[in-house]
Amino acid sequence: MDFSLTSLWAAMGPFARGIVVTLLFMSLVSLVVAFERVVAFVTAGGLSRRFAETLAKQLADGDVAKVAAESKPGGGYLGAVLHAGLKAFHTAPDEREVKVESVARALERQATRELQTLKRGLSVLATVGSTAPFVGLLGTVMGIVNSFESMAKTNSGGLGAVSAGIAEALVTTAFGLLVAIPAVVAFNFLSQWVEARAVDIAESSNELLDHVSRSLAKPR
Repeated sequence: MDFSLTSLWAAMGPFARGIVVTLLFMSLVSLVVAFERVVAFVTAGGLSRRFAETLAKQLADGDVAKVAAESKPGGGYLGAVLHAGLKAFHTAPDEREVKVESVARALERQATRELQTLKRGLSVLATVGSTAPFVGLLGTVMGIVNSFESMAKTNSGGLGAVSAGIAEALVTTAFGLLVAIPAVVAFNFLSQWVEARAVDIAESSNELLDHVSRSLAKPR
């Protein structure tokens, strides 16, 4: 028997073909999600860096009140988080402790929202990476069962009688691994990127809080 992919596909039963189609769909979904997240992360990273650089220049003179009054929603995750803090500073009552606490809570709330947005779709990659091997294994188990059933019906034995069926079955396991490995790699890479951005957000938030504290400490 020819063990090329086309020959194996032609020899596959409906169940095995269903497994292969399912794995193809899972692979396509994981690739789309990974590509979308990479594009979103690159775009958000660029916007966040530009916003942070601009805000740092504006805060260089220490006039946080003026910057807060003129603040507009910025791009990227840092733009959203820092703008929320500046907005809280502008709208909070003129009491030092109240302002600082309001800014801190606003930064924390928005940071949580932004991190959840950055994590969007990563659960899909995790699901594909963890389930694809088992989906492939299911096809393998059923393929081997069918091979032994055929051997029993024809009263034939030996490896040659079941080699084609076993080869067909093992293809699904191999395909499941081929789908899972890129999904796991993409999930780990993107998760580490999000964790690094969480550190950036925390550091930037703390820097803004330092500016707020110094600004409120100045005699008026």
